[in-house]
Amino acid sequence: MKNFFKATIVVLTILISTISNAQQTTSSSTSENSLLWEITGNGLTKPSYLYGTIHMICAEDYFLSEKVKKAFANSEELILEINLSDAKEIQDMQKMAMGKESLNKILNPDQLFKLDQILKNTAAMNIDQVNGFSLTAVMSLVSMKAFGCSDFKLYEMEFMKLAKKNNIEIKGFETVNYQLAIIDGAYTNDEMIAMLGEITQNNMSKLVDDYKNENISLMYDKMVDKQQMNQHTKEQMLDIRNQNWVKILPKLMDKKAVFVAVGAAHLAGEFGVINLLRKAGYVVNPIMK
Repeated sequence: MKNFFKATIVVLTILISTISNAQQTTSSSTSENSLLWEITGNGLTKPSYLYGTIHMICAEDYFLSEKVKKAFANSEELILEINLSDAKEIQDMQKMAMGKESLNKILNPDQLFKLDQILKNTAAMNIDQVNGFSLTAVMSLVSMKAFGCSDFKLYEMEFMKLAKKNNIEIKGFETVNYQLAIIDGAYTNDEMIAMLGEITQNNMSKLVDDYKNENISLMYDKMVDKQQMNQHTKEQMLDIRNQNWVKILPKLMDKKAVFVAVGAAHLAGEFGVINLLRKAGYVVNPIMK
């Protein structure tokens, strides 16, 4: 159960990008590829850093390169999508896992049948075993199963450990309840169930490969492919949130060197954090080594 509640973080921090079976497109405006970026210029007295995470990964695939460790050591504050060191956020996350109503009350018979088949095929479970959970929590469970391992690492948790070790403050752009509202507004129940059917071990393996290759452009392009995400969903899940974050960042970076760790799919694209920071006057360069 402890791992299950940890896994709910995955969905809330948008591991929904696991539905990555689309072909590569050319929608991304970011030609450089790196998980780590340096932010300078526009009056900053110290560089800050932007890092793209996969949120959750099998322990055997987990890596934290020397360039990232060096950048983190030079940072004075950690900024995450959600401040998971806040006890209230963890409590809200646990509440979120339990649905306001049981699934057999909010889903019609056809939806229940489809969900039951997906659970049997991907998680060796049935609808009765998850009836009290929210659809978001069910997606967390299926995502965790699709990794095909039992030992996980969560990048946000690892960064928080480093922050506490280095005695630096941790902040969050958003709250659990805010992210849950975004998911509820971005997807219908039919879309959520269809996405669940795409979370397979093969697709998860491809996502991990893209991540280990630091190919943020490919990760972004797969996520926003029209077969996977319509314009409304893209705006809700990525564009609007990215724009909100870039409005917040100037005050955070003004006097401190901050290390910003958000889902890798938020970095690339026309409305990605990299391009938005550049439009705001900052110099944002990939750190390759």
